[in-house]
Amino acid sequence: MQTMSGRRSIVPVLIVLAMAQVIGWGTIGLLAIVGRQVAADLKMGIAAVFAGNSILYVAMGLCAPILAKAFIGYGARRVMIAGTALGALGFVGLALSNGPVMYFAAWVILGAAGSATLSTAAYIALNEIAGRGAKSAIGALMLVTGLSSSIFWPTTAFLSNAVNWRATCLIYAAAMVLVCLPLYAFGLPRHVKTVDVIPPVADATTTNKSIDKHAFYLITAALSLNAFITIGFSAILVELLRAEGSPPADAVAFGSCLGVIQVSARAVDFLGGGRWDGIATGLFAGTALPLSMIVLLAGGGALWSVAAFILLYGLSSGALAVARATIPLVFYDKAAYATAASQIALPLNLISAAASPILVSLLTYYSKNAVLVLAIVLSCIALLILLMLARRRPSLIPAVTQ
Repeated sequence: MQTMSGRRSIVPVLIVLAMAQVIGWGTIGLLAIVGRQVAADLKMGIAAVFAGNSILYVAMGLCAPILAKAFIGYGARRVMIAGTALGALGFVGLALSNGPVMYFAAWVILGAAGSATLSTAAYIALNEIAGRGAKSAIGALMLVTGLSSSIFWPTTAFLSNAVNWRATCLIYAAAMVLVCLPLYAFGLPRHVKTVDVIPPVADATTTNKSIDKHAFYLITAALSLNAFITIGFSAILVELLRAEGSPPADAVAFGSCLGVIQVSARAVDFLGGGRWDGIATGLFAGTALPLSMIVLLAGGGALWSVAAFILLYGLSSGALAVARATIPLVFYDKAAYATAASQIALPLNLISAAASPILVSLLTYYSKNAVLVLAIVLSCIALLILLMLARRRPSLIPAVTQ
């Protein structure tokens, strides 16, 4: 059970990670604002410019398993410092791009940097300190990082209008060096090898290697299927609502409400603390996700169905973001979490890269119903897998209690 002093000791780390994660995710999302400027400047098609996001996720996914040993051997602090320096180099490369080759190379660098600094790295850092007790800390972190686009989209718009997109990239490179790097260097504790601090009885998974392996495949499948939907929908949501008959202004307004609802879902999970684990969160979200699609499909574009869809989808996608980080905590101890999280990140990021182009194509060349039916089928399969995972919960679950 985590003591009050343990709770207090993690607060400074949470503040450091929250600030750095908001900056990290906010800055790499700049294409949502400056994509058309980049396309015009580099004389590239808008689709090719936005392919930078796909390259980012592919690079993040491919680098994640490679970095697993570094996280275990050197600790999250050192890996995140190195990744931040690499991120600064990526933004400088982006600013200096003169064509597709250098542009895409910069996104590869940013993807490698993101693998070392964003989300999974932050969860590993919290897990180093709190072990399975990191669930509440991860939930608290997500309350803040979920607002990164709300903070940085207007920031990027202001900077790109005041100067230009290249200067904006250089400003973000400076933010990596002058803000994020010192935060990680001076705000995170030095690495303590988990083998020295974890009692043998805390390992609930190594007693049966087959359960460990099967659980890993089930976790990866469930999270990947749900990630395909939520990440893909983040790119097509406004267009999907317009296809449902919503006026453009209403579609944007509904889309703007989504972020607040997602953060609210994360807040509910956070307030739940130790009363439920990552699988319980996943089951709630996994049930609400297909239900949201069914409501939208059955409503035929009626205002009530769009509003109900936004509410259900926002709650489910927000809770799923928490579940992606916390479900592995149910099955893996501190020593195994870094490896498991890094390996799970590979398919998750590859799915992230593929989801948007596939769903955009379905919406463009077929219909909105094809998108919704696919989402219902995949989310129902994911829910069945989560139910299978629930039956495989390790017996030493009390370690989750705060």
